[in-house]
Amino acid sequence: MKSLPYFCRGEVIRGFGRGSKELGIPTANFPDSVVEHLPADISTGIYYGWACVGSGDIYKMVMSIGWNPYYKNTKKSMETHVIHTFKEDFYGEILSVVMVGYIRPERSYDSLEALISAINNDIEEAKVQLDQPERLKLKTDNFFSSAPHCPPPSTTAAPSIMNGH
Repeated sequence: MKSLPYFCRGEVIRGFGRGSKELGIPTANFPDSVVEHLPADISTGIYYGWACVGSGDIYKMVMSIGWNPYYKNTKKSMETHVIHTFKEDFYGEILSVVMVGYIRPERSYDSLEALISAINNDIEEAKVQLDQPERLKLKTDNFFSSAPHCPPPSTTAAPSIMNGH
């Protein structure tokens, strides 16, 4: 995937409501406008990288891109699990991510427990990969220092999509 690392940001929107409730693994969802602008060589699957909410701290993340076969989604999504415990939801905030590497393709599972186990394995793999020096350095990329604050509720911010900078 020539487009990795891939940098993007957008407003966190409400997703399907399954991450926290069914899986116990909360996710932040990007709007369609961000999903639709992914480069063609970024295939569906599970990715790892770095994420920042607003102008906050930068944390490790895993991201699912695709149709989530277990749930048989009809709409492609980008669901980011930031590997950090937040005190509250951050819908409407700006999420900035750099997708650093690819873990595996999407697949369906026979049970919810098998899906949860796979996601937890992905999280552990992301932690290991992101501790490697060449991936760790992206945590301090100037992309994150230029992350915008959440726009005031009365305005509508267009998502920012960028690769390189």
